[in-house]
Amino acid sequence: MTREEVFATLTDIFRDVFDDDDIELTDATTADDIEDWDSLEQINLVVACEKKFNVKFDMKEIQSLKNVGEMVDTIVGKL
Repeated sequence: MTREEVFATLTDIFRDVFDDDDIELTDATTADDIEDWDSLEQINLVVACEKKFNVKFDMKEIQSLKNVGEMVDTIVGKL
């Protein structure tokens, strides 16, 4: 799976988790950019990503992610 494919799939996951079809992600997108992105939604987002991409994140990885671009790169690295 290419980085672009992961990014597109991740956009669909964000839109589903946050129930907002208008979400447009960039590499620089952070929790500050999405209104409902709180700690609970972070968990839902991680679980949805793990299921969709069939990967597992450890707590250290999750805590170190600074933006969506880093999340995409982490997922690509696990595939």
